Amino acid sequence: QYDPPHDAGGGGVLERLLTPQEIAQAWALDVSTVRRLFQDREGVLKLGNQTARGKRAYVTLRIPLAVVERVKRERSR
Repeated sequence: QYDPPHDAGGGGVLERLLTPQEIAQAWALDVSTVRRLFQDREGVLKLGNQTARGKRAYVTLRIPLAVVERVKRERSR
């Protein structure tokens, strides 16, 4: 698995991006739950066909570590 260099301070251009599958495994949640949790969050990268007409839209999420940590803090209150 490729692990690109990342900015230790968070929020940098080379910040580690996680897949919904990685987060689901770490948090013991279903992937669809993770997708719903992050799909509308600021900072989440959405790649793919978001405006398919008459077809299902396929969108791949890549979630910055800083966003994951922020959501984790919010949910643990």
